[in-house]
Amino acid sequence: MGLITPPRPVKLIAGLLIFRPEENKERLFQRLAERFGPIDKATSGRGFEETDYYEKEMGAPLMRYFIAFARLVFPDALPDVKRATNDLENEFSNGRGGRAVNIDPGILTLQNLVLATTKNFTHRIYLGKGIYADLTLIFQKGAYHPLPWTYPDYRNGQTRAFFLEVRETYKDQLKGITP
Repeated sequence: MGLITPPRPVKLIAGLLIFRPEENKERLFQRLAERFGPIDKATSGRGFEETDYYEKEMGAPLMRYFIAFARLVFPDALPDVKRATNDLENEFSNGRGGRAVNIDPGILTLQNLVLATTKNFTHRIYLGKGIYADLTLIFQKGAYHPLPWTYPDYRNGQTRAFFLEVRETYKDQLKGITP
């Protein structure tokens, strides 16, 4: 029988899609920091062209950002985090009854990156509170690797390089924490 031990804290991350970033980005980053603590890493943003799935609701063009938070959380916080980010999405209405931002929170560990979602699918695990876990990237041989269902923007080499940088920061944060 294995020993039951408490989990280590994990690195909270988020993927952000923003319509009209000149209006919404700074306010969104501020609101996220108010809720989850300081942002310690962020991408500069790039055009989101992998799919037009969000354009009808959100508009176009969309910008994609990835961020990581300085404060570590425990893995079981993910359902509450996703529910809180859904509330933030509702706060950022685009004036047409849709969102102006899309927030995909997740957790990064030394072994993987898991996103939170409200949609069930064959590879997703129910966490509770209406939220599912989506294993998105796995860490092997010094790099994060996509899985067959990984979203195209998380397959991107620049995105995976960003998460490697976040992983190094996370490793440093773990040094002061006993297992």
